[in-house]
Amino acid sequence: AAGAPKPLPSSGPKSLREMPHPLATSSSEEMGPALTPSPDLLLPRSIADKDLSLPNGTPVDTSSPASSSSLLNRLQLDDDLDVETRDLFVTVDDPKKHVCTMETYITYRVTTKTTRAEFDLPEYSVRRRYQDFDWLRNKLEESQPTHLIPPLPEKFVVKGVVDRFSEEFVETRRKALDKFLKRITDHPVLSFNEHFNVFLTAKDLNAYKKQGMALLSKMGESVKYVTGGYKLRSRPLEFAAIGDYLDTFSLKLGTIDRIAQRIIKEQLEYLVELREYGPVYSTWGGLEVELSEPLEGVSACIGNCCTALEELSEDMTEDFLPVLREYILYAESMK
Repeated sequence: AAGAPKPLPSSGPKSLREMPHPLATSSSEEMGPALTPSPDLLLPRSIADKDLSLPNGTPVDTSSPASSSSLLNRLQLDDDLDVETRDLFVTVDDPKKHVCTMETYITYRVTTKTTRAEFDLPEYSVRRRYQDFDWLRNKLEESQPTHLIPPLPEKFVVKGVVDRFSEEFVETRRKALDKFLKRITDHPVLSFNEHFNVFLTAKDLNAYKKQGMALLSKMGESVKYVTGGYKLRSRPLEFAAIGDYLDTFSLKLGTIDRIAQRIIKEQLEYLVELREYGPVYSTWGGLEVELSEPLEGVSACIGNCCTALEELSEDMTEDFLPVLREYILYAESMK
């Protein structure tokens, strides 16, 4: 109606759809109509129209699709590629413990099956330890600076709190390393990296590692870190904006992670009490013949609560927390 009062603007929390992306511009021409927001990731014209290059003069390819959906279809980080179109399969399994004079460590079997011409054989099987995976990731970061490298599981564990040689810890790390290699395998660029080929095929990886440990190489690394710090001070505003966004994102996820762990701890403590509490009613029912039926019913209900609480704790431990920590690791990779 013409005389109806206009609604006041809401000051409550906005939805994710209404929140501006840190890299999006404020221009109405680039953002498009307000009622039909584009899913594309928009870059400022000053960056999109400029020929970018790395400090060593290597040109940067900016022809990648800008659409978030097309990027997802191109990268295919999850294990949803059509099996018939794949030409490279990598699995991590069979962890083994090695006890030496100086150290004790775990190695994993990395099996590769492929039909690519870059490989001399159709199948390879090598053993790798965690520091080999770390070497691979560092090499990918050096040789592919414009790509987001998948994260590795945390390297360091707190002694006395986590036993890094326990079956549970080793299996958890094996799954994470397997996912790390599968994501590289499914990547259209990283899977063709020469260092990835060496990692999958070389029997002795130490020979390749020693090539980068010369004195001049170490001096070059020092110079690179110094110049890298200078470049950080002169980065465009878009980098600072996404950096602040990632810092806030990591902080909130870290808070959720701590709260979730505290909830799981309290659930497990409560579960111990319930398991001790249930049999009391069964014993009581055996002494009180007239009340045996309702007391047995209470005991059965407590048993059902124990089962449900145990399943809930397992779901949070096995499904929720690993994904949450992986988001935190990905945020660190983007930084």
